[in-house]
Amino acid sequence: MSTDLLSAASAFSIGGEVKEFLWNWENQQLRVVYESLGQGKPLLLLPAFSTVSTREEVSGLAKLLAAHFQVIAVDWPGFGESSRLPLNYAPGLYQNFLEQFVTSVFNTPIVIVAAGHSAAYTLQLARNKPGAISRIVLVAPTWRGPLPTMGIPRAIAGLFREIVRSPVLGQILYKLNTLPSFLRFMYRRHVYVDCTKLTPEFIEHKWHNTQQPQARYAPAAFVTGTLDAVRKQADFLFLAENLSVPLMVVIGESTPSKSRAEMDALAALPQLQTVILPGSLGMHEEYPEAVAKAILPFLQTPVSSK
Repeated sequence: MSTDLLSAASAFSIGGEVKEFLWNWENQQLRVVYESLGQGKPLLLLPAFSTVSTREEVSGLAKLLAAHFQVIAVDWPGFGESSRLPLNYAPGLYQNFLEQFVTSVFNTPIVIVAAGHSAAYTLQLARNKPGAISRIVLVAPTWRGPLPTMGIPRAIAGLFREIVRSPVLGQILYKLNTLPSFLRFMYRRHVYVDCTKLTPEFIEHKWHNTQQPQARYAPAAFVTGTLDAVRKQADFLFLAENLSVPLMVVIGESTPSKSRAEMDALAALPQLQTVILPGSLGMHEEYPEAVAKAILPFLQTPVSSK
């Protein structure tokens, strides 16, 4: 790996061995940055999609789980230290990436711990490639982007996405929506529970992530619901029904009401385990100790042969 890549990745590192995965999408090569930490059975940690998404948000979980697994944490294409090309970011891109990454990097069935919007993509992979995954944990799972969750029609949300992608006005809107004051507001509103953790240094670090070159394209797609892998609750629940692998769902007790209702609907399905812990949509980052303690027994239970 080049010195430049190692230097760039260090800002958001989880303390492991930094690697890159080169992947082609629509005749363009994308560089995806990921890290490996620990030894043992492979476990893939997928961060949530967000304006500030980076593998660093799963750092606490990675370090705790690395005592038991070989933990791989990845920056999604368009986020973190991975390539942020001005592509048409849509579900097909992420479905293809996740399948290619898992089947190329791993040669044995893996455990996946997926946060937030990573949930639907993980469930789709489990259905399409059932032999690739041995066990799944979904932490604060969501399937609908922020603007659709707020009730904004998808047509209007799509128009907003195109504006943000535009050269001048888009840059201005993106800058306004990533101001440190706005990031702090959003964290207080539905990401973190303990506001004392939202120090100026913490917010500045998150803001720095949003200011990378060409950073606005993938976040704009997420916020407007363009990255929603499904469009209806029934379709999301269908993905989780009758899986061939064990599934556990972790829910934050302070999750916003609309997102909590979706998580409760998922938790009501038979044949999956559910646990409710302190936290909200960012519980995987805010309370990694509680999450790790809750999921370890499930992760370490031998898969029964049927």
